[in-house]
Amino acid sequence: MIEDDAALVDRAVRGDPKAVDRLLRDHYDLVRAVCHRIVTNKSDAEDATQNAMISIARALPRFDRRSRFSTWAFRIATNAALDEIRRTRRRPLPADDDTLSTAADPSPDAADGLINQMDLVRALGQVSPEYVQVLVLRHVADLDYADIADTLGLPIGTVRSRLARGRSQLLDLLGNSGADQ
Repeated sequence: MIEDDAALVDRAVRGDPKAVDRLLRDHYDLVRAVCHRIVTNKSDAEDATQNAMISIARALPRFDRRSRFSTWAFRIATNAALDEIRRTRRRPLPADDDTLSTAADPSPDAADGLINQMDLVRALGQVSPEYVQVLVLRHVADLDYADIADTLGLPIGTVRSRLARGRSQLLDLLGNSGADQ
């Protein structure tokens, strides 16, 4: 039998460590994806992910169930990522070893994919944080507008406008390269 989040939350709040572990494992990949899209430096994104997971585990007894567990967890992940950005804002961004090793791959397909991915990551790093939040929650976490509004505590119209502005800002930063292809 596959247990849903609500049943796991009930067990976790009652002190079942296996339920807490299961909730964290079930949502780890999406929490990590959110953190990695908001925080572009790999090491800092991993720190944000770990901070988010710790915060989720600690705050679980206070989860009020007004939203789905996943929505609540995305909100914590978003906050952890933004906290990490604020913490490291003045620090220069070091090169990522994985990116540098992939850049050494001489195949044209690998180079094109790397350039596009690097351009996207670099551009996301320049998009305003309030726009990055909605872009990541929509396109990485695959949340609908209502869930994004609930996660960020915003009206749905604000989510729509931030998503549109974020997409526009992202396209401008990428030089509208997607429109040419």
